[in-house]
Amino acid sequence: MGTITETPLMTFEEFERMPDEAGKQELLEGELIKMPPPGSKHNRRTMEIFFALRAALSAAHARGEAAELGEVFMEMGYKLAAHSWVQPDVSISHPGQTEREYLEGAPAIAIEVVSPGNRAGNLDFKTELYFEHGAREVWHFYPRTRHVVIYAGGASKVRVEQEAVTTPLLPGFTLSLREILGE
Repeated sequence: MGTITETPLMTFEEFERMPDEAGKQELLEGELIKMPPPGSKHNRRTMEIFFALRAALSAAHARGEAAELGEVFMEMGYKLAAHSWVQPDVSISHPGQTEREYLEGAPAIAIEVVSPGNRAGNLDFKTELYFEHGAREVWHFYPRTRHVVIYAGGASKVRVEQEAVTTPLLPGFTLSLREILGE
């Protein structure tokens, strides 16, 4: 993620009234996080993950599986609490998740494609917030170091380029990391 600004803590209402700017902005417990616009490789990886998940989830729902998962989104806004709003690169909502202007609470699965502008401390804090507000899993894709970290159930596991991402929440889903992380 980007850097935390030196401004006072912000309410969600103040955050919502901010002018549109290039890049991505999130609110983590009142702290404004600004990130540069994602590059083309980041966007392609994000789209590939989105399309793979959407196809797998659609097939699973048709078989009567993955009942704990709702819809797949790209760049969907989630209002976690009064002072937190996040926008994961890809996400899968909970079924029937409350929706107003944004989805309320964390997604079931939040996926971040980590870019050079992301800061480790911000990613860690954001991951904690996801779980505090109902996430089941959080995935961090690290294209530069060619691995993925999957957080679930209080533990994390690392998958490297030769492996695949799977999740018990989506039976039959396999995402080849070589394809996603390839140049």
